[in-house]
Amino acid sequence: MKNETKMPRGTETVLLVEDDETVRRVTRMILEDLGYRTLSADCGAQASKLNRSFNGEIHLLLSDIMMPDGNGVVWATRIRRDRPSLSTLFMSAYTPEALCNEGVPDPRPHFLQKPFRPDVLAQRIRDILDSPVRDDKPVA
Repeated sequence: MKNETKMPRGTETVLLVEDDETVRRVTRMILEDLGYRTLSADCGAQASKLNRSFNGEIHLLLSDIMMPDGNGVVWATRIRRDRPSLSTLFMSAYTPEALCNEGVPDPRPHFLQKPFRPDVLAQRIRDILDSPVRDDKPVA
């Protein structure tokens, strides 16, 4: 008998921003398998357009940090002007320290190191969405 861990699920809407097509596709599949409605963008500008055109509630912005059109922390700040209650989870193959050395504002406390396992992503999303305290405002 296989030992399967039940991953936390949800029904909220997630705006996924990832410039790597393979990572974006796999992450979207994970999110949708977990029950989330997923809007996906390949850059910050596209995410901003999706944000403005989507009429429903977006609960979480899951964004890569290093993208060709700027960093995800700055894009998140712009997007949150329209949706101040939007929670954020940043992801990167860079460590937070390396990102700060590149001039990117510190993405913590909501940061996920790539590569990540689906169960880790599922738990981090639930932790953020279920938290009564909002401490995930990006600083830019």
